[in-house]
Amino acid sequence: MNFDRAAFDRTGAALFAGALGPAGLADIDTLSSRLKPDEAGARLVGSPELDRLVAGPLGTIAATLLGEAARPVRAVLFDKSDAANWSVGWHQDRTIAVRRRIEVDGFGPWSTKAGAQHVEPPFAVIEAMVTLRAHLDVCDADNAPLRVVRGSHRLGHIPSDKTVRWAADLPVDVCLAEAGDVWAYATPILHASDRARLPRRRRVLQVDFSAQDLPGGLEWLGTGGYE
Repeated sequence: MNFDRAAFDRTGAALFAGALGPAGLADIDTLSSRLKPDEAGARLVGSPELDRLVAGPLGTIAATLLGEAARPVRAVLFDKSDAANWSVGWHQDRTIAVRRRIEVDGFGPWSTKAGAQHVEPPFAVIEAMVTLRAHLDVCDADNAPLRVVRGSHRLGHIPSDKTVRWAADLPVDVCLAEAGDVWAYATPILHASDRARLPRRRRVLQVDFSAQDLPGGLEWLGTGGYE
């Protein structure tokens, strides 16, 4: 795999062109076919297609970035289209999904999303994660590509009222993609996505990976199902 580790550490994002292959594209297409009409996205657990993706092309990339201990800890399928065309302002991802709520110092506040327990962990947990975005459709400049602030993954926890300033002060990379491409980014990177200017279907499977165990009996939700 042709990968510039130094560039990823410096910028916080990297493109793995064509990494999915035909089988990976077919698996994401099958997953997307199960979304309800006009459903913008869904959290995914426990499907053979997802298992193949995280054990195959996505797992290979994650191992390149985090080492062989990398494992999937959360998966979400986004389906942006003319019927579901939204925007997300500059932000850092700050919550993780766990199997059950256990009170542990430094973890909180808690929330429930799609029936799963989510919690904000110490930021060091987020800093040790990577996020992969696997593209089923072409994502050009008119179809709401992800934008990331170059190098912002090294700034630590950025207060919400400072995100716009940092996005204005640092270079912004636009994550254009062809079908089958996978974008990887350091999970704490500052990122955003506009509404599509010329909306058409833009399906993306997003999977978070970590190589760490959680303390105090907390367990990652993962992608294989939960109680």
